[in-house]
Amino acid sequence: MKTSRYEITAGFLPLVDSALLVVAKERGFAEAQQVDLTLVRERSWATIRDRLAVGHFEVAHILAPMPIACNLGLTAPAPRMIVPMALGLGGNAVTVSGGLWRAMVENGAIGNLDARSSGMALRRVISQRTGDQLRFGVVHPYSGHNYELRYWLSASGIDPDREVEIAILPPADMGNALKAGFIDGYCAGEPWNTFGVLKRGAHLATVKAAIWKSSPEKVLGVNGRWGDSHPEALAALLTALYNASLWCADVANHEELAILLSGPAYIDKSVEFLRPAVTGELRIGGQHTQTVKDFFVPNAKAATFPWKSHALWFYTQMVRWGQVKHTASHQRIAGNSYRPDIYRNALKALGLAMPAASSKVEGALRMETPVGSSGMLTLGPDGFFDGALFDPDRIDEYVAAQKNTTDMPTL
Repeated sequence: MKTSRYEITAGFLPLVDSALLVVAKERGFAEAQQVDLTLVRERSWATIRDRLAVGHFEVAHILAPMPIACNLGLTAPAPRMIVPMALGLGGNAVTVSGGLWRAMVENGAIGNLDARSSGMALRRVISQRTGDQLRFGVVHPYSGHNYELRYWLSASGIDPDREVEIAILPPADMGNALKAGFIDGYCAGEPWNTFGVLKRGAHLATVKAAIWKSSPEKVLGVNGRWGDSHPEALAALLTALYNASLWCADVANHEELAILLSGPAYIDKSVEFLRPAVTGELRIGGQHTQTVKDFFVPNAKAATFPWKSHALWFYTQMVRWGQVKHTASHQRIAGNSYRPDIYRNALKALGLAMPAASSKVEGALRMETPVGSSGMLTLGPDGFFDGALFDPDRIDEYVAAQKNTTDMPTL
């Protein structure tokens, strides 16, 4: 009989994709694993990283690429970090000002969150401008937001380094910066896109689930020294978080989840701003609503599995945009930042259907597909809106093919 109790402090930002940590604490899943889980809300990802580095936090809700950047020495202080679990798939959107959206509509945007048509319309708008560059906000240089925004722009024929400006802002500041005219658009997590639409006259241009289907956003970042020396505590936490993911995925719990996240200790915003992301019924602009069933996926499609192919794709984007040089050593460090071995060992007692492989070709699954595993598991669709594939076994070719280039589709 388990008698040990584990004290774990986790940092988080007030975002919908912190849900697994919040639910693990508030719905008793952590307590059931003898985990005394303390959650500490922070304002910036840099603070989360710094407090992990100095041991204030053992674990954190963190940007999926940030542990890789830390392990590559790209950011300081740089704790050695491991990622034994993802905290869900999707959850972001690209939001633009009302004025920019109207210009995009005049140039072919059709308001259905389609990444290709919205990207092409934005390219036409940019080609017609004679004044200052458009400015987009992202939350951190080493964020999925930065890389997916850049990928969308580039695959739409827009050079992210020359034809637009990309600024760094905390997610909670995005809507106000848009209203003030400091930025023309942003890529952020929820509820800040919904806040922009409902309170700042913004419009959703596209969503992460359209740019890269079944893609990770936040992960559980673990201080490597703590994780190495506390394997039982980490396994107990992963079990609690997985059980929380099942609860979050249950439609019957969605309203309660939105209410829980709205509390003053967590996101501290009206349920009105949180319900769209939780349910997938997105307010996209004006009075228009669109259903995106895979907008935020907390459990299905191996949503909590830390795929090495996800880590390696983020690494290729760091290379692409000049943040790190491509070497065999760097590639190995990036891939080893994600730890499916820890995930499997921690959760095997639950009898889960887990992926048999630790990597996959991103973009190979065009539809929901049952796959071989330790049980029944459905993955996909996955991949990128431009139809490209990412094969983690052919990284040299991928890096060479994408090297600071933009596709130039026909206007």
